[in-house]
Amino acid sequence: MLPKKNRADKKAIDRIFKEGRFLNSPSLSFKYTKVAGGEPRISFIVPKSTAKLAVKRNALRRLGYLALSKQEKKLPKGLTGAFVFKKYQDNNETLKNEIETILSKIN
Repeated sequence: MLPKKNRADKKAIDRIFKEGRFLNSPSLSFKYTKVAGGEPRISFIVPKSTAKLAVKRNALRRLGYLALSKQEKKLPKGLTGAFVFKKYQDNNETLKNEIETILSKIN
């Protein structure tokens, strides 16, 4: 799991949704902005329409952070973003591949 300092806070997420760009994949959407320098800050958002139970939403967030932790070294400096789940995806390998392809499109 990413440390709290590397996760986007509410103000950053609001700014991302107003000013940011986005990339799509079958089960994820990545909304992001880039600023000069700084640590990369990324969060995962699971809407209630994706999973009704909070336990399942939290599990999806954890799976996302786990898959992202393997890509942490490849994140560009100054990237602030949020992965938003479109549909329920509990397969870790598929999730990891989608995150990889989205991050490769940014670089």
